[in-house]
Amino acid sequence: MPELAALLVNPETESRVKAEVLEQILGGADELVANFARVVVEKGRAGELREIAAEFERLREAEERILDVELTTAGELSPAAFSRIVDDIEQKSGRKVAATHAVDPHLIGGLVLQAGSLRLDASVRGRLERLRQELAQP
Repeated sequence: MPELAALLVNPETESRVKAEVLEQILGGADELVANFARVVVEKGRAGELREIAAEFERLREAEERILDVELTTAGELSPAAFSRIVDDIEQKSGRKVAATHAVDPHLIGGLVLQAGSLRLDASVRGRLERLRQELAQP
């Protein structure tokens, strides 16, 4: 919702207007969530709601021990193949996995797995790069 984001970050828009818009959007939301959003707007921090929500999501994932994983492959994966990979990561990590998938044809084949600061490169491009570096060493 780019229009909502623009409204919330605009310093010329009155807090009252921002609060009314959020109240309409959050009409059926939990009272605690609606009150929190109202306080954020009243304190002049409406433009930071997206960042606040992202941080809340990170904290929830940490509390629930959810591992956020980005899987990159050279081509599209079938839903079954994606599910098998995610299941394998869950079994090996002992944590629930929230995974996203991206396609990068430059990988040639294989996959790259990014989980936080851990990066596992099992791509053909990565293997070729490592081989090139080994051959370049005296």
